[in-house]
Amino acid sequence: MKYGIHLSQEKAEFPALWQAHFIDYDALKGFLKTYMVDTNVRLSTAFPSTHVFQWTPANEPSFDQLLSQRLALVSKLTPEFVVMLDREVEKFNQFFVTIKAEIKSRIAHVLDTSRRARVAECEAALSDLLLLERFVFLNFTAVAKALKKHDKWSGLQIREPYLMRTSQLSFVVSTSLLQLKPELMGRLVDLLEEQNMPLSTLPVDSTTSVAAALKDMAIAQTPEPPVDLKHAVLGNTAASPKLGPLVGLLHETQTVMISLRGPHGTDIIGGVLRCLSTHKCQIVDFSLSRLHHDVTFGALVHLHNRDVDLFSDLAKTAQKWDGTLSFDVQDARIKASKLADAAQFALSEAPYTKRVKYIATVLNERGLTPEFLSEWLAWLLCKKISVEQMRRLDSHTTLMCVEFRLSVPDELSPDEMKSELIAISTAHQTDVALQADNVFRRQKRLVVFDMDSTLIQQEVIDEIARITGIEAQVAAITERAMQGELDFKESLASRVALLKGTPVQALEDVKRILTFTEGAHYLCRALKSAGFKLAVISGGFLPLAKYVKAELGLDYAFANQLKVSADGKSLTGETVGPVVDATRKAELLEVIAQAEGIAIDQVVAVGDGANDLLMLGKASLGIAFNAKPRVQEQARARINQKSLANILYLMGYSESEAAELQLQS
Repeated sequence: MKYGIHLSQEKAEFPALWQAHFIDYDALKGFLKTYMVDTNVRLSTAFPSTHVFQWTPANEPSFDQLLSQRLALVSKLTPEFVVMLDREVEKFNQFFVTIKAEIKSRIAHVLDTSRRARVAECEAALSDLLLLERFVFLNFTAVAKALKKHDKWSGLQIREPYLMRTSQLSFVVSTSLLQLKPELMGRLVDLLEEQNMPLSTLPVDSTTSVAAALKDMAIAQTPEPPVDLKHAVLGNTAASPKLGPLVGLLHETQTVMISLRGPHGTDIIGGVLRCLSTHKCQIVDFSLSRLHHDVTFGALVHLHNRDVDLFSDLAKTAQKWDGTLSFDVQDARIKASKLADAAQFALSEAPYTKRVKYIATVLNERGLTPEFLSEWLAWLLCKKISVEQMRRLDSHTTLMCVEFRLSVPDELSPDEMKSELIAISTAHQTDVALQADNVFRRQKRLVVFDMDSTLIQQEVIDEIARITGIEAQVAAITERAMQGELDFKESLASRVALLKGTPVQALEDVKRILTFTEGAHYLCRALKSAGFKLAVISGGFLPLAKYVKAELGLDYAFANQLKVSADGKSLTGETVGPVVDATRKAELLEVIAQAEGIAIDQVVAVGDGANDLLMLGKASLGIAFNAKPRVQEQARARINQKSLANILYLMGYSESEAAELQLQS
């Protein structure tokens, strides 16, 4: 809701005499709109974003002429606006002084212990006091809003110093009325207890007395939370007091969004918090961002007692710490209940409905290029996806990995997003992993790896074949199987058959030449330090899987068992027991999770071949690591970088956190 409309609605609830002394917000806004829209000396924002300033303009004033014209207009119109605003503020302040004296006199009469006050006159005095608080806050907000519009349209920044000027006026510095309110409430409590008032008209629990409700408010050290009660029309009070609206008004608060930006980090935060503490504000939410020494600290607060002196103190704090202050009062953009059918949003969230939260991890070991980041953000804008947070995860000299928290329209298909992101990733050789942002994303407990071309760089059957001289035949079958062109069981049987007569010693020879994938040891040490269970499930052979398990400190190893001759010296060309194919891999993953009491939502699987797809699909996070094209298309996430340690980024660990885990291993 526009503030002018809101002010008119609120103003209509006041007595006619009070209405005549409101700030004329419409007149102030009209002046600005009529005369100052085209005077902005902040030229970068004064013209459309497509405007290009020419060195020698053909059909417009020269740059110096343009600046001179605007400065001349602003130097003339801004003082006129200030004079106009001063007249409005003085009108409002003078009325405040007059009405304040009347209300103080009425309150003093009620509090006079030499006479017996009635509940009705006590309620009337308290209602008048609350009405005056409301009057002050509405008018002060009108002043602040008008100044904000002036600063936007003129390019000058006069709001803070102007508000500091108002700190010397009666409506800001008058603390005596605030001090009288607890006394007045206490007096009302006493009268209610004496008369044992009924509860029928009160919006409080049937088991709670009026006196108790008011007493709690009177003596509370912290403000009461707001309740949603309609404004009451105050003024005349019937002979039988109706205290329900009054209790509602005592609960009322004003929602204010405050932001202070400046170069003095913790001093900025401390300064804002001191102001909020002094004026007994209730902090609803806060947000902080830092760029070296520069800090922006924002807070969403409930302001009680309509204490406008808060804003003067904030302006002084901003001046003290060389900061830039901004605040917004009753701004519809931050009223989540109006924006989203009573849904509530944190300050760090995009305030839109029908959204799903995702985490996107973008990664390139060679550095994230501006070209990629530009296209990535253009894609987000095209899909109406909002960026809520960005966190750098790497600690390299060049930017390598960033985690984005995204607010995604719920009608977007995950499969459609994945296919489009694969195209962007491929074009820039940069990985983008998209995961649902839920409680399990950083609560994984089990990681299951494929072995060949994942934990190690080779295919073990190819290495055995190389030693025995049948490399070409075995390699051809292996490649067709990994591409999904052959049934895995058939291809395995064919390859193992070629190994008939191979000495068992060949397996020991292969162990000596195995090359672990870059980052494998680092990754496994970090995960073990973090309390993970780790397993290798391989379509290769058990002796080599057990060797990898021992080298990396894994907890489980499953693979195919080769049958050996009766004398134990050679391979027979057959396997023993169930074949570890794609189905068996997925089954074993589930068996390990069940044995460890781990939910599937807490399982990660990593692999590169077609026989890993079922396992990758079973896990909540399936990562295709330097995988075949078909696997990359179907897996939930993919990494096409050299190091397995990059998996830690997808699991939410920063590089510094991963390094800390190394120290614990």
